[in-house]
Amino acid sequence: MAKAIEFGAGDYVVYPTHGVGRVIGIEKQEIAGQALRLIVIKFEKDRMTLRVPVEKAEDSGLRKLSSRKMMDTALATLKGRSRVKRTMWSRRAQEYEAKINSGDPVSIAEVVRDLHRNSDQPDQSYSERQMYQAALDRLARELAAVEKIDETAAANKLEELLTAA
Repeated sequence: MAKAIEFGAGDYVVYPTHGVGRVIGIEKQEIAGQALRLIVIKFEKDRMTLRVPVEKAEDSGLRKLSSRKMMDTALATLKGRSRVKRTMWSRRAQEYEAKINSGDPVSIAEVVRDLHRNSDQPDQSYSERQMYQAALDRLARELAAVEKIDETAAANKLEELLTAA
């Protein structure tokens, strides 16, 4: 059996498909006659509470916040050259969606970088803007939690890095 990662109440965690949440606690529940220990995570932004079985936490991709070093790597990625493939948008959109839902800050930063438009560049389609915003929000939430700043300040910091790149 895999070693269960221990999360405590008040810890910030990242769930791949939902981003940053805060552990409220661990509770025991009986589901289908089976006693389960559940990690209860609150996602303020989405007004959502998620319960992840302790045994499934690692498999689900639940992880602690990124380290400062990992965040710096993600921020460095924003400054890199955008690598937009010449494939159809629907195919790229699927790849971007997978990167956003991976929960990996460097992958999310790649999406932000690739979809970012400076004022002198052509406009994006509605779905590109939506995807860009989703990736930016997800990255800003984790940056805010790591740096202990609010999300708006984190988003502004990301935008400044992109514009300066």
